[in-house]
Amino acid sequence: MIDTLRLSAEDALGLVERGEVSAAELHGAYVDAIAERDPELHAYLRVVEEPNGTAIPIALKDVIGTKGIETTAGSKILEGYVPVYDSTVVQRCKARGLSILGKTNTDEFAMGSSTENSAFGPTRNPWDPTRVPGGSGGGSAAAVAAGMAPWALGSDTGGSIKQPAALCGNVGLRPTYGTVSRYGIVAFASSLDQVGPVARTVRDCALLYSIISGRDHCDTTTVDVPPVELPQADDLKGLRVGVPKEFNEHEAIEPGVREAVQRAIERCRELGAEVGECSLPRSVDYGLPCYYLIAPAEASSNLARYDGVRFGHRASGATADRVEMYERTRDEGFGDEPKRRIMVGTYALSAGYYDAFYGQAQKVRTVLAREHAEVFERFDLIVSPTSPIVAFELGARTADPLAMYVCDLLTIPSCLAGLPGLNVPCGLSEGLPVGLQLIGPQFSENTLFRAGYALEQAIGFEPVPERLK
Repeated sequence: MIDTLRLSAEDALGLVERGEVSAAELHGAYVDAIAERDPELHAYLRVVEEPNGTAIPIALKDVIGTKGIETTAGSKILEGYVPVYDSTVVQRCKARGLSILGKTNTDEFAMGSSTENSAFGPTRNPWDPTRVPGGSGGGSAAAVAAGMAPWALGSDTGGSIKQPAALCGNVGLRPTYGTVSRYGIVAFASSLDQVGPVARTVRDCALLYSIISGRDHCDTTTVDVPPVELPQADDLKGLRVGVPKEFNEHEAIEPGVREAVQRAIERCRELGAEVGECSLPRSVDYGLPCYYLIAPAEASSNLARYDGVRFGHRASGATADRVEMYERTRDEGFGDEPKRRIMVGTYALSAGYYDAFYGQAQKVRTVLAREHAEVFERFDLIVSPTSPIVAFELGARTADPLAMYVCDLLTIPSCLAGLPGLNVPCGLSEGLPVGLQLIGPQFSENTLFRAGYALEQAIGFEPVPERLK
């Protein structure tokens, strides 16, 4: 028997390389785990039961295009769409022998913080199925936490890798913008979207990042990246760690989350880091409103392509009137959250309002990037809670979009600045995981991996949900 609940990707890869199990046997073990646990959790939208690689399996968020496998972005408007090519990240995974295990659930077009906006039903948190797994990549996070995948890929626009990783007790990396190709990824907000790994350990996360990162001629926003180093050091000597008071003392942070993060900060000191206070006042005050102008504006442009003409859903019985067909298709195909963001974004881009809203938000974005850059003149990385709260109950925030948006309060600012961020589990509150967010300057992934690994070893977090042991 292969214990998928306790198997890291690195360990699984070792089993295959040593010939102790075959790639087909490993793939089958995860398919069996999905059959056992996913009816309760609904982390997957579709499963590939037949082995298709020579190494270990990987799960993919359903915004990542896969040749011959339906890709819906969690939306009815793309139901039945089967790409005729692989995204670049999938090509790179296949080139390393990774076997595609399936497509994981997501908030529709990655718009949400709880995976409750999926047109195909919500995903549940493996730690407590009455609670959300975070979003938009809750399916990938839940799959890894429940031992239904050794690792997974997600996408992050304003926190959709880090926040679900925090709520499900995983390690999750949002890479520096431009280090991972977006070719073949269903677009939400093009200046923010970035694909990244979700895994059980920091070393697993680093290994998967090394596979998917690097320049891609199909995506002109990509750049060459420094060689990825698998972390080994168990100390933080020589590292300067900043603690932004606005990110760690915000009133939205639950007491249990605050306590777990403070203990992790003390661990940094014990491991030899130089820890000091810093300040990012504009990032907390303006990050959320800035994001919710820029992201919807770009989404309104990107989602204009879903009109019933080229692919996906078309309204049945559509008349010969082209505009009516567009309207009916988009009304039937989009859920409430995409409609809400399309309307906000279209308004922000409209004549007479562009400069006042979208243009002004881009100026504020530059201010936030400069504010982070000033902090990184004194510190190598900054730390804060990833999510101000632990996983909340299903349905608790669906009636209040603003309450849902606050879930990304602490992850959004660094995303707007294009910076890398790593979530590392740092403890429990109310029996649920708490995430520690490590943020560094651009291209500092190796520093984040080093710090994350040392903290991971010192904290000794048990990633297997108690109820599944």
